[in-house]
Amino acid sequence: MLEIQGLKKTFFPNTPNEKKALRGVNLKLEEGDWTTVIGSNGSGKSTLMNCIAGMFLPDSGTIKIDGVDVTRMPEHIRAQYIGRVFQDPMLGTAADMQVGENLAMASRRGQKLSLKWSADPKQTAEFTQALAELDLGLESRLTTRIGTLSGGQRQAITLLMATLVKPQILLLDEHTAALDPKTAEKVLNLTKKRITEGHLTALMITHNMRDALRFGNRLIMMHNGRVIIDVRDKEKENLTVPLLLQMFEKASGMEFDNPEAIFTVPA
Repeated sequence: MLEIQGLKKTFFPNTPNEKKALRGVNLKLEEGDWTTVIGSNGSGKSTLMNCIAGMFLPDSGTIKIDGVDVTRMPEHIRAQYIGRVFQDPMLGTAADMQVGENLAMASRRGQKLSLKWSADPKQTAEFTQALAELDLGLESRLTTRIGTLSGGQRQAITLLMATLVKPQILLLDEHTAALDPKTAEKVLNLTKKRITEGHLTALMITHNMRDALRFGNRLIMMHNGRVIIDVRDKEKENLTVPLLLQMFEKASGMEFDNPEAIFTVPA
């Protein structure tokens, strides 16, 4: 479970470049919630995610994961609670290490670190099976250096690494934005499989309204550092892209003739 109260973050305060990125965000995710997050550029989506992950410290407010206050906890310590997949496929893996070595590191989330990676036959078999389920032909490439793989393959492995040990919260930061449409669809379906089968609590940022509507049980929209729309379950299932755009216009007080300039709106 994730609980955020009164979260505020301002960049470059008291300067001409001051930017109020978060203006008192309140958000609570129950166990098993898969929440998609949508909003225009500068709405605060990535700042919110980076505050949860510990890359940014908020100016005020609290962040709790399963009741543990992680607001001021260093990023490398709170990482034991969090699985994360970045927008850039190159960020989630160690390029010079083998596939198996990357998975072995991920399997030790929350455990004492060591310089040795496990070559235990049982663990190797588990990694092979997990890679086979990705259906990308990676099950025979445990000794391949990650850096030689395609972006889509690396992103799929990053997703596997983020969920190999069940995280308290899974953060998906526009994790298919850098992929071609076919590969992006495959990674999204893998995401759905891992979240559903693992009964994971997840927060997924996307610019694509269609993806925001078809994945997850809950949707929030951010604007100007605040959550302005929060729908879930049946209400979300009944939404369409035109209805969501109307809700955005009403909640934000904005009108626009070209929504594609703000969101990815499918034809």
